[in-house]
Amino acid sequence: MTTLSLATLPQVATGVARPAYDPAKVEIGIIHLGLGAFYRAHGAEFVDAMLERDPSWGICGVSLKTPTAKQLLEPQNGLYTLLKKSAERNDARVIGSVREVMFLGTDRAALMARFADPAVRIITLTVTEKGYCHDPATGELNVAHPEIVHDLARMDQAISAPGLLVAGLAARRQANAGPITILCCDNLPHNGNIVEGIVLALARRHDASLADWISTHVTFPCTMVDRIVPATTQRDIEQASTLLGLKDAAPVVCEPFFQWVMEDRFAAGRPAWEDVGVQFTDDVRAFETMKLRFLNGSHSTLAYLGYLAGHEYIWQASSDPDLGRLVERLMAEEIAPTVPPPPGVDLHTYQQQLMTRFRNPVLPHRTQQIAMDGSQKLPQRLLNTVRDRLSKEASIAHLALAVAGWIRYASGTDEQGNAINVADPLARQFREITMASQHDPVRIASGFLGITSVFGEDLAKHLRFRAAVIANAVPLFGKGVRATIAAHLAAHHP
Repeated sequence: MTTLSLATLPQVATGVARPAYDPAKVEIGIIHLGLGAFYRAHGAEFVDAMLERDPSWGICGVSLKTPTAKQLLEPQNGLYTLLKKSAERNDARVIGSVREVMFLGTDRAALMARFADPAVRIITLTVTEKGYCHDPATGELNVAHPEIVHDLARMDQAISAPGLLVAGLAARRQANAGPITILCCDNLPHNGNIVEGIVLALARRHDASLADWISTHVTFPCTMVDRIVPATTQRDIEQASTLLGLKDAAPVVCEPFFQWVMEDRFAAGRPAWEDVGVQFTDDVRAFETMKLRFLNGSHSTLAYLGYLAGHEYIWQASSDPDLGRLVERLMAEEIAPTVPPPPGVDLHTYQQQLMTRFRNPVLPHRTQQIAMDGSQKLPQRLLNTVRDRLSKEASIAHLALAVAGWIRYASGTDEQGNAINVADPLARQFREITMASQHDPVRIASGFLGITSVFGEDLAKHLRFRAAVIANAVPLFGKGVRATIAAHLAAHHP
């Protein structure tokens, strides 16, 4: 089968949407760091939708860790299929906004040249929470992180996302290329402020004058992104190729729903994103808190408890009667009271919509994919909600069970005694805690709760929180997740 490319784009089958502009004439205006499935199914579509009216905002997509994206997309001239799947219908669209693909390991000089190009006015990032090399409990740069230690010694060979931003901004300052905006698209609370603090802290340690330049020439708007994007499967690749009538080795799959909310603080202009569905606001916090606590907090709860209950996919976990009921009650009883509703949003309706999205059976989002990097995700997804509830002396019954589910999962063995592949920057520390605890659930839970980079000094020492989590961890290790959830629901009536 012929491969999708600029040359074969006219051959795309009828019924598949294609760019309404000539991709070959698009100029690079955006650098994106972290060219994974989420950005290609979210931010790149927003850019694609407005290139017909303004072709100056094409994307230079950069992979930081592996050359996979470049190997897949370069032969296709950056083109790929976006498949939107729901129970009612599937839609396919060829995305043409990624006009250049780089891998840091081989294209560092070319990337620095892009940073120094005045035509580039925005840098976006989706490098996951752990990619910022920070302390999740405080949001501050972790100067002991191995990648940060490396970058401070050799900033010209930076390997971390913060280090690469500092090196790129230094190149831009030297070239006198003008102001620029850094737009974080990861699930961090107040993400623009967090990234600004991380970048400035690293820049000060490298070159204080560069930090001063960044303070006056670079803006860091806060954003909230929302779309469910599971990992692409071989079946998805085959389906995309069948729909196109051309071979596409790099399709991405997502749900129809999308949302992108951002502050309108751009140092060097921006695309007219408001014309294609982006919501601009003076304060993203309400949207961000709603999404992190409801969607991401529930997602993590479903991932850890769902995996332990034997569910491979989120749609299965959320459709499980007891687990689904637990998550519904978690949202209604403990999360909702901590979330001020954003303008125009009914929180009850939002919760119902989330459960419908979670239960989309044609979107196989693996529980283990959501479970990755829990040590980096828990603070913003669950623990800040816990803090708010504790400050009001309110119940944390469901939240404590969710946190205990993470501990049970991260301990590394499932209910059948099989090893769990715990993908987390702190996985080694988890194993050490579990082994030293001699399989005693109380000691295991206590050890995890002592990780201050996750729980902070406050929750690590909070007696009521510790007692509630340990009280849930013991039956999870002993009776199993299904019996624990059933007993929990019976004991905690609405």
